[in-house]
Amino acid sequence: MDYKLPKLPTRKPDSNKGTFGKILNISGSQYMPGAAYISSVSAMTAGCGLVCLMSDECVIKTVSALTPIITFAPHNELAQKLKTFDVLLIGCGLSTSLKAVRIFKKAIQNSKIPTIIDADGLNILANTKISTPSKTILTPHPLEAARLLKVELEQVLKAKEQSAINISKKYNCITVLKSHETIVTDGTKIFKNITQTTALAKGGSGDVLAGMIASFVAQNMNLFDAAALGVYLHGLAGNLAAKDLTEHCVTANDTIRYIANAFNNYYAM
Repeated sequence: MDYKLPKLPTRKPDSNKGTFGKILNISGSQYMPGAAYISSVSAMTAGCGLVCLMSDECVIKTVSALTPIITFAPHNELAQKLKTFDVLLIGCGLSTSLKAVRIFKKAIQNSKIPTIIDADGLNILANTKISTPSKTILTPHPLEAARLLKVELEQVLKAKEQSAINISKKYNCITVLKSHETIVTDGTKIFKNITQTTALAKGGSGDVLAGMIASFVAQNMNLFDAAALGVYLHGLAGNLAAKDLTEHCVTANDTIRYIANAFNNYYAM
């Protein structure tokens, strides 16, 4: 089935931050505060109205020192925030500690909003029997995909498209199977990305992508379009950064800085 990428979300002159959606980002842990920072800032850069990072106090202190553009909340405000935010992003650098597992389960079991699960959230999901929310995007790399499907990594690598389809059917979700040929599927419809680059083969790149996808969902795109456009523009940002910085030297922070260049490039197509 042919699939055409959508336009970027429209922005009407009389809009406000609420118009472009509010994301609750449950991410980060003591030894991975960077994932919380990267996913939050990339979401804001991609156009959503507000990001609230819910994390440990040590993560909040670190991230708040790095950026003034997001807000923060402790974990004990989870129930309240789930009622007032538009999108849930969970898992970036969350860890798989007992505390993280407890927070993840509570968030997923109570989420009635579109939910993007990444990184450690996927690893926790693979080891639980809880159901995902009705509107969910999972963003595994091949090893995480193998864990979700309870199969060997080689099986995923040999049949990436079918593995992505199997995840979507098992979890009733949109799947973004990340690799040098990232696949987006709902179990039937498939989008294969063409903008991959080794510039994105760096720690933090997945956090940038998760933030971008969450941002497009918050801006009222349907889940499949948000995932596909996020993957495409993430790759495009990496390519544009690599032209200036070389594929060797691009970092996740650079990819975020080049999101605007990717948007301009996409507008011009």
